[in-house]
Amino acid sequence: MGYQHQLTAGSCDLPVGKVVCVGRNYAEHARELNNPLPDEPLLFIKPSTAIQPMQQAIVIPEGRGGLHYETEVAVLIGAPLTRATQAEASAAITGVGLALDLTLRDLQTSLKNKGLPWEKAKAFDGSCCLSPFVAANTVNLQSLPVKLWINDVLRQDGNTDQMLRSVTALVAHISEWFTLLPGDVVLTGTPAGVGELQAGDQLNLQLGDMLSAATRVEN
Repeated sequence: MGYQHQLTAGSCDLPVGKVVCVGRNYAEHARELNNPLPDEPLLFIKPSTAIQPMQQAIVIPEGRGGLHYETEVAVLIGAPLTRATQAEASAAITGVGLALDLTLRDLQTSLKNKGLPWEKAKAFDGSCCLSPFVAANTVNLQSLPVKLWINDVLRQDGNTDQMLRSVTALVAHISEWFTLLPGDVVLTGTPAGVGELQAGDQLNLQLGDMLSAATRVEN
């Protein structure tokens, strides 16, 4: 199944670009993985080939260890940003959606222990599941609940007001290092409650009262 950005209100003609991700932006998530809180946003990039539609089944890569879920608020960029202010970053966000940042945790740990980059554990095909996006001007990014249920059990329950750095602050910071282009997506970090996926799992995600999404792990 190919991927193209979608808006809940209709079609979207933005190209599919890169995904810039932010690690450890919720204190409780950093603590659950025994990671220190970063002095500045921890950034990494997934290529466009990592993206798949949220409704497409998740496939656990064979022979690569445990696959962990991380539910995140995703923002769709609609205008170029380079060294942007927070006001410019806010104006460039055209959509807000749900994302699953999938991580090969055993591989990531091994790579980190060797002092190596994480891309093999974070940027593989299908490692970024994206929902359709709601219009950004209908969303309060400062206080936005995000939840994940797996097999009807609530696993993640966070809010953007728990972030170490706000969504617009993150987007502005990212633009200091990488130019963001229309069609790029920013994942803003995951709240506590991450864990390993199992074949047959059913996942339901909720963004406030405006967006829901579902997917499953292939048997």
